[in-house]
Amino acid sequence: MNKKMALTALGLGAAYLMRNKDARNKLSKQFDSFGSTPTRGAKGSRTSTTTSPNRNKGLLGGLFS
Repeated sequence: MNKKMALTALGLGAAYLMRNKDARNKLSKQFDSFGSTPTRGAKGSRTSTTTSPNRNKGLLGGLFS
């Protein structure tokens, strides 16, 4: 039963994202910022080189362009 509810929620969320461009863009930006944050155990300082406007859009960027 729980698996069926989870799949239903996932399907409804996907349908919403397919219809709402602003929500897709917001989610894509959240994945980008999540991917650029260092992990808790990371050593040393990391510098961000993502200032280029032509950079890869992250995990879901290719799907929503």
